[in-house]
Amino acid sequence: MKTTTARAGVRLMSVHAHPDDESSKGAATMAKYVAEGAEVLVCTMTGGERGSVLNPALDRPEVWADLPNLRRREMDRAREILGVDQRFLGFVDSGLPQGGEPLPEGCFALEPLESATEPLVRAIREFRPHVVVTYDENGGYPHPDHIKTHQVSVAAFEAAGDPDRYPQAGPPWRPLKLYYTCAFSKEYFQALYEAMTAAGLESPHGAVAEELAAAGLLSWEITTRVRCAQYFPTRLAALLAHETQVDPNGPERSCPLEIEQQAWPTEDYHLVSSAVETALPEDDLFAGLTADSTA
Repeated sequence: MKTTTARAGVRLMSVHAHPDDESSKGAATMAKYVAEGAEVLVCTMTGGERGSVLNPALDRPEVWADLPNLRRREMDRAREILGVDQRFLGFVDSGLPQGGEPLPEGCFALEPLESATEPLVRAIREFRPHVVVTYDENGGYPHPDHIKTHQVSVAAFEAAGDPDRYPQAGPPWRPLKLYYTCAFSKEYFQALYEAMTAAGLESPHGAVAEELAAAGLLSWEITTRVRCAQYFPTRLAALLAHETQVDPNGPERSCPLEIEQQAWPTEDYHLVSSAVETALPEDDLFAGLTADSTA
């Protein structure tokens, strides 16, 4: 996509738990803003060391043995596709314990909140974002690293502008807006199911919508819908760059892009906090920002 300067001077930070999360949650929004001239930084809390190999074609011993390195290389490719900057904040993936298993010692989810927050405060003060995007308290889904990412992001958003907090992390900077991503809502899956069914295609998305409804997770009001359908191919390419984490032939890839672009042409967010005046609903994460507020 051709880059413009319409967004010159504004900065967005998107905070995620693992490499690949950035490409499934808000990636088209980021690609859109980069193309419009904004600066975008992805902060990845962990290296994804304890992730699974979800691509059957790569489920081999040598891939599992080199997974930490592979996930960093995949992140590099996705970063280039999206056009964003990216940094790892140095924590160790907690994995997804099953059946009451304890979290592994030294993992991100077990880090004390105060110490876990400092690297993100430092990143905020260095990058000086106007808008920060992260997960809600469910983590988008209840993975311990996603929940911890929510906790750290909210704490860092509040602390970064306070000169008395983390003085060793650089001069204070106060971001102006905080959002939660609202990816993969039951309404989204239901819309894809209906659109695919209307086109005569089989769709697994209706069952997913029913599962989400039955799970009873907190559903945040969508306050902000960013129209970014033209960047869905970029989002898909970035996601597929995380080749160990995605089955390219899996049922979740079954919706043709052109149908998804018509059925749900936005990426969606919940505005949590704003230091600038803005009217809801919004169609822009930078709504309300002015030349004075971004100086």
